[in-house]
Amino acid sequence: MRSEEFEIRTGGEEVVHDLTPLCERFLSDVDGDGLLNVWVPHATAGLAVLETGAGSDDDLLAALRELLPADGRWRHRHGTPGHGRDHVLPALVPPYATIPVLGGVLALGTWQSVCLVDTNVDNPVRRVRLSFLSG
Repeated sequence: MRSEEFEIRTGGEEVVHDLTPLCERFLSDVDGDGLLNVWVPHATAGLAVLETGAGSDDDLLAALRELLPADGRWRHRHGTPGHGRDHVLPALVPPYATIPVLGGVLALGTWQSVCLVDTNVDNPVRRVRLSFLSG
């Protein structure tokens, strides 16, 4: 198995960050089949496979704002007001994704991208671990 950790700067705002180019670079010397596991070792971020650039990424953030409002209802209260919602996020948007790799290429659908979903404005830097398990 090959595994490497990367630092991603998400800044101080909610973001859906496309990791697909990073995944493709990580697989650039792979010519076989296997699985790519993407892991975010954070309690306040997740991963999603979705279309980006046509509004779906903004729609996801809007839906998360409705489901997990940044208000005073959360018991987890440190950080920015409403930060407790960020700790619930990984239960809805998990911190892992596994994508088939065929001939060294991600087997994503036409409009699919692998994305980091980060609503935690208190943590502008994230780590992402990519691990390739050869088949």
